[in-house]
Amino acid sequence: MSNQSDVVNVVVSGAAGQIGYSLVFNIVRGDMFGIDQKVRVVLLDIAPMMDSLKGLILEIEDGCFPLVSEVIATSDPKEAFTNIDYAILVGGMPRKEGMERVDLLRANAAIFKVQGKAINDYAKKTVKVLVVANPANTNAFIALANAPNIPPENFSCLTRLDHNRAKAQIAAKAGVSVKDVHNVIVWGNHSLTIYPDTRYGYINLPSGKSTVASVIKNDQWLTNDFVSTVQKRGAAVIAARKLSSAASAAKAITDHMRDWALGTPEGEYVSMGVYSDGSYNVPAGVIFSFPVTIKNGVYSIVPGLPIDQITRDRIDLTAKELVEEKDMAVKILAEN
Repeated sequence: MSNQSDVVNVVVSGAAGQIGYSLVFNIVRGDMFGIDQKVRVVLLDIAPMMDSLKGLILEIEDGCFPLVSEVIATSDPKEAFTNIDYAILVGGMPRKEGMERVDLLRANAAIFKVQGKAINDYAKKTVKVLVVANPANTNAFIALANAPNIPPENFSCLTRLDHNRAKAQIAAKAGVSVKDVHNVIVWGNHSLTIYPDTRYGYINLPSGKSTVASVIKNDQWLTNDFVSTVQKRGAAVIAARKLSSAASAAKAITDHMRDWALGTPEGEYVSMGVYSDGSYNVPAGVIFSFPVTIKNGVYSIVPGLPIDQITRDRIDLTAKELVEEKDMAVKILAEN
């Protein structure tokens, strides 16, 4: 951060949920904004969850976290978003059995329309917004569509969990630590069409840097099993846990916001769902996961990466899905 003595104001929506519970402790420990950065944390949720949030505040107090300047709980968007530096929008309507994607979009459009307007009206104009609730890319689009006074590049969605899943799979297959796997990325929509891509990735070995392909030595696995495993990992967690990802999602949120606030190491690519400027022939205006680098709080889409036909087809497929979702969202917003 530019001035570590200032207090950073961060709001977490859906803070009473499982992800929120893990996430808040990452924030107050200093994992997100740095070990010297004081934080004021606003916990936003619906009115029936206020008692649960009071219990969370008691736990934070009992944890004696020295970086905490204040923690408040509220169900009022105006109170929650006033003078906020960072907004992490975890709360949303989950998909229920028998619900079509358009139904899910309609339910979430109402939530993110309200939050987008509140961000527009009350947050700092420099606010950085991360949308986690699914469908994350299009929920982020809905929020920014209702915040005309905030630059669209200040809105993002979480694809860092897919990115981390991809890194973990490569590390396991290569028999190395995840810290030695670099520049594995994911393209597109946080859905079954997201595309994990290892072609620019490398692994640090005792002998030096080696490409992922040269270490794995199994193109069939990289092209098929690896991609499928990353795409279906969320479902695998639900099948095993009977609940969706929580701690790993909180870790990915923390990674995303830490890098956005503090920057990425020189030459390191990370994946963020960001407002498309037309890079890589992705239609402008959708929220799309690109490889980015970050410096001084500003991300830049990595330019000029070579795209083979397989990658082109995968990017086009996930972009088509996002354009369809965006068109649905625009129609839903026009209804209200």
